[in-house]
Amino acid sequence: MRKHRSCYYCRKHLESVDYLDAKLLSRHQGTWGKLKGGRETGTCSKHQRRVTDAMKRARFLAVIPYTAR
Repeated sequence: MRKHRSCYYCRKHLESVDYLDAKLLSRHQGTWGKLKGGRETGTCSKHQRRVTDAMKRARFLAVIPYTAR
């Protein structure tokens, strides 16, 4: 039986995900630079969609790399 994780953004009452916060976005990035799913990170679907958009925007602006290598 899997333990239910509460969403980090819901616990902190954050509505938006900042695309300039590379440290926070790196929690959602895998070892190869891919975006982790909501089941792995414990993020709810609403905030997972916002994390995805923030991650794409941060990659485009070179805040975080596209790949790990």
